[in-house]
Parts: sequence; structure tokens; C-alpha cells
Amino acid sequence: MKKHFAVFVCLLLMLGFCAPSVFAQAAGTVKGVCKDAQGNPIVDGLVVFANLDNGQKYTLKTNKKGEYFSLGIAPGHYNVTLYKNADDAKANKEIFHFGKFPVTLDENTLDFDLKKQSEESAKGQGLTPEQIKQMQEAQEKQKKEVTTIKALNEKLGAANTAMQAGDFDTAVSSLTEATQMDATRDVIWARLADAYRGSALKQTDRAEKTKRLEEAAADYQKAIDIKQKAMETKKTPEDTKQLAAYYNNLGEAAGKAGKIDDAVKAYNMAAQVNPEGAAGYYYNIGAVLTNAGKVDDAIAAFDKCIAADPNRADAYYQKGVNMIGKATLQGNKTIAPEGTAEAFQKYLALQPNGPYADVAKQMLATIGASVETTFGTRKKAATKKN
Repeated sequence: MKKHFAVFVCLLLMLGFCAPSVFAQAAGTVKGVCKDAQGNPIVDGLVVFANLDNGQKYTLKTNKKGEYFSLGIAPGHYNVTLYKNADDAKANKEIFHFGKFPVTLDENTLDFDLKKQSEESAKGQGLTPEQIKQMQEAQEKQKKEVTTIKALNEKLGAANTAMQAGDFDTAVSSLTEATQMDATRDVIWARLADAYRGSALKQTDRAEKTKRLEEAAADYQKAIDIKQKAMETKKTPEDTKQLAAYYNNLGEAAGKAGKIDDAVKAYNMAAQVNPEGAAGYYYNIGAVLTNAGKVDDAIAAFDKCIAADPNRADAYYQKGVNMIGKATLQGNKTIAPEGTAEAFQKYLALQPNGPYADVAKQMLATIGASVETTFGTRKKAATKKN
């Protein structure tokens, strides 16, 4: 008669985790096209952004089309100078420059069109009253934007410091004020969600913990909605990765709140948005489903993880743990589902000295299987007797 066999229940405790969260950074991007007085692209030129507040410099090189681009530029005012080449930059022989150019958290475009600049200079600018008004309004808008960015960065800085010290309540307060100043920034909502999620894990009251995790999930969703809308008009690889990170963190918050279906949905969306990171997202699905006791679904999720990354050792181990949980007893013999031994053996092949190596070997011994890897003890061939 078969009986369900409970094997090493403590192993499942190892699954109560998800992939590290990815936090957004407060920085903008800059790009532009550089053309000479004849309208031709300036190839291999140098565009230098010099921060007027702290002196930090970013040196960007133009490509064959005269284009330059860079991520991770800190917001602020910059003097931006164009040089024909590196030698001219060393000699400080500039072609043209713009003063006090504002860099915001969003995408910032600054073109160097020497032909246009020359024509405007020749006309003495020649702007109509309406054009002057528009220019002044644009400048005023940029000025307000810079002021807002500065205030938001102060709030973000205070929140980051608080979270590093484990003071998540202060971080929540600071970031809530930031969203009230400007509710259109996905990075602010995502960071607020990070703070709520961090504070939830410190709560001893279950109801309060769930409440904060639900707030985190709601704020991650706001960040996702804003990011998706922005990506309708422009989308970069970094945008795609950031959106997937938001979905990943949403999945973690939902999973810890016990909303398994919502967690699985969020992780699947992350895998859809960023296929390159799919293995990690499917692994997280497997962990959530394992903790929920959904063994068959967890095994399927780890299989998808393995398909996305055949060298993901821990996925083989966790698959084996779930499979051995379905083992039965036939007399004194433990019968595990087909593929259980192979899962543990593959883990040992990839990580012979990994954190689960000893337990994997114990599991193999429990089901009467040998360590069949080049790194472990091979099953000895029977010797022929004369």
C-alpha cells in the first residue's frame, strides 16, 4: 500500500525568498546631433557636460552621424561645450558652447547646429514678439523644472539615507511628500513602494504588514502605469529593464502579502517585458508557488526557468525538492517521481560545492540513487567474479 512520504520539510524553508529588488536611480539622459557650418555631421567630436554646481564632467563622443548619447547624467545646470576632437579639447579650442543647460530626470536633447547658429547670428536673432514670448515661456518652464528636480532629489536623498539606516517610516514620509510635489515620476512611486515593502517586513502585526505590502503593490503599479505611458512615445533598453524591475518588485510584494495569483501575473509580465531576465522571474514564480504548497505548478515554473537558463543550478535543486515531496513509500522503499534524481544530480554537476550540495546528496541517498556527476561519487561498476 502506498503512503504519502514527507521528506525533509525543513528544505522548503530555504525557498522563502525572491530575487534581489532593483531600485531606480535619480538620473537623466542626454542626447543630440552635432553639425558643422555646412550642415555635415561632426564625426568623432567631443561634447563635454560640466556641472555648474559640483564641477562634475561627462565627456561624450559623437558617432558617424554626429550623434551623442548618454545615460546616468545627474540633474542640474551644465555648461555644454563642443570640440572637434580630443586634441582640441585638450587645447580648449571649442567650436561652440551653451551655458546653463538644464538636465532633468527625463530625456534631454541638445543639438549643435552651427549652420543654424550662424544664420541666426547673421539675422541678429530676428525673432518675432510671439517667438520671443514662446522662448521666454520655455525658459521659465525649464527653470521651474530644475527647481522641482532639485527638491525631488533632496527628498530622494533623505529617503535613501533613511532606508539605509533601516528607518523606513521616515523614508515613506519623505517620498510621500515627493509624490505630492510631482506625481508624474515613476521613479518616485517605485521608491515609495520600496520603502513600504521594507517597512512591512519589520511589522509584527500581521494586519499592518499586509496593509503596507498592499500599499507597496499599489505604488509599484502606479510606477508601471507611468513608465508604460512614457514608453509609448520613446523606449530604450534601459526603460524596458526598469519596467521589468517594477513588475518584479510588484510580484515580490504581492507574494509576501499572500496574493499568489497576483504575484505570478506580475512575474510573468516581467518575463514578457524583458525576456533576457526571464530565468530569474520564472525562478521567483517557482519560489512563490512552492511556499504556497502548489507543488506541480512550482515544478512547471522551475522547468521554464531551466529552459530560459540551462545553467541555473538552484532551479534544478528547487525542482528536485518539490519532486521529492511527491515521493511515496512502497514498503520500506522510497519511490520518487521520475526525474527527481536527475534534478539533484544536475545541481551537483553545476555546483558540486554549492550551498545545497550536502542536502542534495542526502536526497539522492534517501531515494536510493547515486551521485552521478563528474564532481561527485560515481556509481561503481560491478566487478566480474571468476
